[in-house]
Amino acid sequence: MRSRGGVTLKPGDGIIHSWLNRMLLPDTVGTGGDSHTRFPIGISFPAGSGLVAFGASIGVLPLDMPESVLVRFSGTMQTGITLRDLVNAIPYVAIQQGLLTVEKTNKKNIFSGRILEIEGLGDLKIEQAFELTDASAERSSNGCTIKLNQAPVAEYLQSNIALLSSMIEMDYEDKKTIARRIQTMQKWLDAPELLTADDNAEYAATIEINLMTLKNPSLLAQMTPMM
Repeated sequence: MRSRGGVTLKPGDGIIHSWLNRMLLPDTVGTGGDSHTRFPIGISFPAGSGLVAFGASIGVLPLDMPESVLVRFSGTMQTGITLRDLVNAIPYVAIQQGLLTVEKTNKKNIFSGRILEIEGLGDLKIEQAFELTDASAERSSNGCTIKLNQAPVAEYLQSNIALLSSMIEMDYEDKKTIARRIQTMQKWLDAPELLTADDNAEYAATIEINLMTLKNPSLLAQMTPMM
């Protein structure tokens, strides 16, 4: 790994996707050998460990970009409502619209195999955004991306630069790779730009969720929200 410029962690450092999140750029497209490799900025497509190893060995990974489902939040988040309630609201509204069914026979799941694109929550902290993208695995979606504002993204990258700098000081390898990532992050901070959807983008479905209507906490029973 080190001989090829890879970044190696140390025993006790924790799970890999939490570290991957700290090395991202807003336009990153990546993968990982875990269904919960769900980037809070950019987008990731989880893959089996064998496919990830294949990509690492040859330097490229084949990818067919799937369709997207747009989830657009509007309004103001109500007192007592948590991010988990927003996570649960997505399948709940989909069920109401006939895009998702609970019964196993003739199962319908608009999210399965598609990208989940979320809008209307632009001021979320990146750690909060990860709670939403990570939960997209529960919907069987291939990936998830959230439209965020520049301020929380810039704050996150500044924190990540500090973390990566400390990794170099603590003799993590490969130092050159880590240093290049720091430089790339700083370059983005010097001229920040975020990707946005095309005005004429087409979606497999659009789900509108008014935060003003989410007034009570929700429970999750067998992956199905109960409001």
